[in-house]
Amino acid sequence: MRVLLYTGKGGVGKTTLALATALGAARHGHRVCVLSTDPAHSLADALGRPVGPHPRAITKDVYAREIHAQVELDGAWRSIQAWLRELLREEADALVAEELLAFPGIEELVSLRAVREVEETGDFDVCVVDCAPTGSTMRMLRFPDALRIFMEHFFEFERKGARLLRPFLRSFEAGRLLPREEFFDAFERLYQEIDEVRQILLDGERTSARLVVNPTRVIVDETRRSFAYLSLHGIATDAVLVNRVLPDSVGQGYFSRWLEIEREELEAIDRSFPVPIRRVSLRSAEVIGTTALEALAVDLFGDEDPAARFAKGRPIRIRRGGGRTRMEIDLPGITKEEIEVLARGPDLHLRVRDGRRSISLPESLIGRPIEGVRFREPILEILFGDD
Repeated sequence: MRVLLYTGKGGVGKTTLALATALGAARHGHRVCVLSTDPAHSLADALGRPVGPHPRAITKDVYAREIHAQVELDGAWRSIQAWLRELLREEADALVAEELLAFPGIEELVSLRAVREVEETGDFDVCVVDCAPTGSTMRMLRFPDALRIFMEHFFEFERKGARLLRPFLRSFEAGRLLPREEFFDAFERLYQEIDEVRQILLDGERTSARLVVNPTRVIVDETRRSFAYLSLHGIATDAVLVNRVLPDSVGQGYFSRWLEIEREELEAIDRSFPVPIRRVSLRSAEVIGTTALEALAVDLFGDEDPAARFAKGRPIRIRRGGGRTRMEIDLPGITKEEIEVLARGPDLHLRVRDGRRSISLPESLIGRPIEGVRFREPILEILFGDD
């Protein structure tokens, strides 16, 4: 199943383009499910009809669904919430327990479990995900690394410690502070599910991110950062979609200066991203309803299949040659002064601006010293020495 992740700064029109993509893909014979993981759902607004937490038919081959993260959390974390409520000692504090579970990134990742559910049905060829704005998407990408480190280094230790102490503390007040075995079972299940979703996201053969941008300086700058962060986390971007481009017909009078500024930003966009750039003009009316969305899809993709891969290649690659091994990471829009690299144990730690990532190294590279780091824009090269 093809998975398309639509993200961008809030207000750029990613929901509209995600729906247009879904309808355009259906026109090419695909069965499509559109998921909204944005807490502020907009699918219903753009379609002009209700959309709920269960798949709802939009056209013959397109279904839409809005993911309600708290409902998903309630199902996935019931045992963990029960322990928190016991810890808080009052059912009246259930809301507090819910808030304690909603740490950064977890709501988005739990929502993305729906991608796995869509695939398991076998009913769809394409899943279009209307993601939360880029800030939430970046938190989502950071969370699996943090969870993996916890599971690998601390989880079993905590579980065994609880098992040892539970018989001794059962009759004491402190005993309620120890999580029950169901707590650890629930946490492990959720980790496995999230890891399965992560594997889907990292599969460049079927998953692509698409960045939606408006041709204004602030949004273009943020989109450059988002492209680099997606690459850093191993998610391939196959297109940048420029939405609401002013038509040349507004080049007189009041909008003439705006048109000049916009042309400069469009040139900057063309220079900034090593993937296909697609543009769609600002419409004369709001894009609401399937007819308007289908027309938008034609303007955006022409006769091409919106579900196709518009750019191939992986953002993180390992190459061997000349007796040396190097890791390559695509980081467009970044300077070498904004990069830090450190190998520690089985992980490679990177900082790119304010983004951080721990990459699990293959066994063949664990323990090897880093001989050199080169940044040949837009590619970061990390050279590993012999054992």
